[in-house]
Amino acid sequence: MSSSYNRASVMADMSERKVLRITLKRSGIGCPRRQRETLNGLGLTRVGRTVVRHDSPSVQGMIRKVLHLIEVQEHGS
Repeated sequence: MSSSYNRASVMADMSERKVLRITLKRSGIGCPRRQRETLNGLGLTRVGRTVVRHDSPSVQGMIRKVLHLIEVQEHGS
């Protein structure tokens, strides 16, 4: 571990990240299996369900794969 690493700085970075509200607008039925798995990975299992996720590169990649099925908003807007 490096000396610059500490839990407080990591937690501060996490609190500054944007929070996203992701809502499933269209069903994953008829979509490729990978897209259905991506929806499950985001926690979207039913049409109309909304989940809140921290903005991160991995979440951004998942959103990009299923953007045609979901609606994304910044939390608090």
